[in-house]
Amino acid sequence: MPRSQALHALRGLRRSNGDRRPAAGRSRWRYVVPAVALVAGGLFGISAVTSNGTDLRPATRDLVQVVRSGDQRVKTKAAAVRRLQTEVDKLSAQRAPGSSRLAALQKQESVSAVAAGMTPVTGSTVTVTLDDSHRDLSTLPADTDPNWLLVHQQDVQGVVNALWKGGATAMTIMDQRIISTSAVRCVGNTLLLQGRVYSPPFVISAMGDQKKLHSALANDPAVSGYRDYVPLVGLGYSVRDNGDAHFAAYGGSAQLRYATSPSSSASPSSPSSTEGTK
Repeated sequence: MPRSQALHALRGLRRSNGDRRPAAGRSRWRYVVPAVALVAGGLFGISAVTSNGTDLRPATRDLVQVVRSGDQRVKTKAAAVRRLQTEVDKLSAQRAPGSSRLAALQKQESVSAVAAGMTPVTGSTVTVTLDDSHRDLSTLPADTDPNWLLVHQQDVQGVVNALWKGGATAMTIMDQRIISTSAVRCVGNTLLLQGRVYSPPFVISAMGDQKKLHSALANDPAVSGYRDYVPLVGLGYSVRDNGDAHFAAYGGSAQLRYATSPSSSASPSSPSSTEGTK
C-alpha cells in the first residue's frame, strides 16, 4: 500500500476511536445523573420529615434585641393593667350600692392600699443615684478587681433596705413603684425589676421624712461599704432632696410566689420543683 494511503487510513482510524470515547462517556453519565438526583431527593425528603415544617438552622437572634422586645412588651402590658384598673375603680364607685358598712370597708381598703403601694402618692423624697465607675482599669492599682467598678445587686438592695429602715412610706426604682415584696436582681451590670431591664445609673427615690432617710443612709453598713469604693475606683454615688414628687401606684402582680416542699409521693432523692422567693 502506498505511504500516502496508509497515512490516510491511520488518521481515519484515530478519528473513529476519538468519536467512540465521548459516546462511552455519555453512556456512563446517563446512569450517574439519575442516581445522584435520586439520592438528593431522598435527602430532601428526610430533611422535610425531620424538621416537621420548621427551620433546621434558625437564624440566631440578637440577644440584646430579644431583651429589648421583652422589656417593651412588659411596659405595654403594665400600662394596659393601670388603665383597666382605673376603669374598674371608676365603675365600682359608680355602681356599688351605698351603705355605711360599704363606706367603712372602702375607707379601710383605701388606707391599706396606700400602705401596700396600690395608690399614687405625693410628698418630699430623697433620691439616691448609683453608677458604674467610668475610670480605665489600667489607671487603677494592679490588684484592682474589675468587679469593683460595677454596681451590683447587693449595692442597690442595700440602699433600698436602708431607706425602708429609715421610715420610707413609698419608693421607686427607676420609673417603677416598688413594694415590700419587690425583688431587686442584677444580670451582669443591668438591673432586672418586675420584668423590666435597666442599665446604670440606677435611681432610687424614697418618700418620707428626709432627715430620717439621710440618717439611715449614713449609718447603714452596706451603704457605707459601697461609699468606701467611691473614691477608690470612682463608683457613682449621689444623694439629693426633692420637693413634692409624685409616685404612680404599683402596677405589678401582688401574688406571692414561694418555695414549696416536696410532695409526699416524690422520692427523697428526686429534686423538687420550687419557685424563687420574692
